[in-house]
Amino acid sequence: MSPTFRALRIPNYRLYFAGSVVSNVGTWMQRVAQDWLVLHLPGNSGTELGITTGLQFLPVLLLSPYAGVVADRVPKRRLLQVTQATMALASLLLGLVAVLGVAQTWMVYVIAFVFGIGAAFDAPARQSFVSEMVGPDDLTNAVGLNSAAFNAARVLGPALAGLMIGALGGGAEATGWVILVNAVSYLAVIGQLQRMNTARLTSPELRGRSPGMLIEGVRYVRSQPKMVMILIIVFFAGTFGMNFQITSALMATDVFDKGAGEYGILGSALAVGSLTGALMAARRVRIPLRLLVGAALAFGVAEIVAGLLPTYLAFALFCPLIGFFTLTMLNSANATMQLESPPEIRGRVMAFYFTIVMGGTPIGAPIIGWIGQHLGARWTFILGGVLTMAGVLLAVAVYARMSGGLRGFVTARAVPRWRAARSRASSTPSADAHPSLRSG
Repeated sequence: MSPTFRALRIPNYRLYFAGSVVSNVGTWMQRVAQDWLVLHLPGNSGTELGITTGLQFLPVLLLSPYAGVVADRVPKRRLLQVTQATMALASLLLGLVAVLGVAQTWMVYVIAFVFGIGAAFDAPARQSFVSEMVGPDDLTNAVGLNSAAFNAARVLGPALAGLMIGALGGGAEATGWVILVNAVSYLAVIGQLQRMNTARLTSPELRGRSPGMLIEGVRYVRSQPKMVMILIIVFFAGTFGMNFQITSALMATDVFDKGAGEYGILGSALAVGSLTGALMAARRVRIPLRLLVGAALAFGVAEIVAGLLPTYLAFALFCPLIGFFTLTMLNSANATMQLESPPEIRGRVMAFYFTIVMGGTPIGAPIIGWIGQHLGARWTFILGGVLTMAGVLLAVAVYARMSGGLRGFVTARAVPRWRAARSRASSTPSADAHPSLRSG
């Protein structure tokens, strides 16, 4: 089997991947349909659309740390079936009210919030569950394939949604049928999870409820120089550099005087670059820290260059490169966080990671919007790139301080730190594999 797809030789992961492909297409179809539905309800505009999006992501920001605790306490396979069912029911309800023509804005708000609750508990469990299906040597490949499936769906899903909405008349009722398709797509994931051979899962021993589990996770992350560096990088990149819905829209309309169709092409171009980056990431077994830092710096430079490009064509042709560096940076960060965390605490670690990645958006979006309004659309890219690069330099400086210098930084790779620690512990009776997890 090709190194790019080697994780698919593992039966449980193959089942998971197949279900995810179907569900991801449905998810992107619903994203388009939900936006279209909100805008077609009487009296609505971009404000209501923004509120809907905010309500859908708010639970992710508020509940992700606690969701990580839950992911470490219960079987992740069962938890994922519950979260997928929750999102399916929310989609089913939204699709029905739209098809029946009784949808109102407040209904969309409530359902979007409920959907967000399911997503908040789904993300850390889903990410940390990957390492239970595949071994450390295949983890980076599996993370890359997951990203590839997500970005392939990002290209296919919106196109299918647009065709289906247009064929059904283009009104609010038409969006309901698209959303119902997404509701059904969750059955693919639920069914594939049920079909898995649990004996082949390397699930960690579950912990009972105990006080301080959340603080325990924070303490562990704070003790790891690589993790702290990663969280600083993704915070700056996510907060100031990855607001593509705002920055690309401003460039398309204000700078190049283009319409919605041309703006949609920019999104597809970014997705093509992201898909390429995901497939290349899937070939790696280990991730050098220099790759992570280099990709983040390259992303910052690419943002600056994009802000200076003179024509729409040049900008559109350059977008895949931005998508490539974005995905390389995020995939490297995701896989490193998983490889560096012990299994019994991985759910909390990934919850903190997603909180940081997504938590910067409510902070950065208004800032980037203000920059676009007062300084011009080009400066949203230029300053986003500059601030991302500044964040990378800050992250490296913090890493050097925590590690006592940059010795070994160039050759350092993401490895199963917890496994190495256990090997040392077995040969040295007094060794403590996880000093940051000790009580007291």
